[in-house]
Amino acid sequence: MSVGQRSASLGGVSVRNRRLALLWLRRQALRLANGHGLPDAADRFRLPTADVRPVRFHGSGAPERLRLWATDAAHQDHAIRALEAGLPVLFTVLDPAVGLSLTLAGWQETTRR
Repeated sequence: MSVGQRSASLGGVSVRNRRLALLWLRRQALRLANGHGLPDAADRFRLPTADVRPVRFHGSGAPERLRLWATDAAHQDHAIRALEAGLPVLFTVLDPAVGLSLTLAGWQETTRR
């Protein structure tokens, strides 16, 4: 039982393949880390999908961890392998100053016949 905890979705999308899913997750991580809610100028790919609502962090730890996850090749290799295996990609950062826990998640939808 958790006292005083709330959960809310900041947004989400459905894309046609796992590479676009990972690209979207990386883009959202950088947008959230930068805190301005705008796409990175270096973002060469335009995704026809909505961005998540921005979050205001009160410490520097969470934004730095988001940047590291989005730009580190080993983290991205692990994420794409998880998606290829049909597993979800989950990455959580904490901002203990305000008790905020933010999770980026991606998974492959299974089609039912």
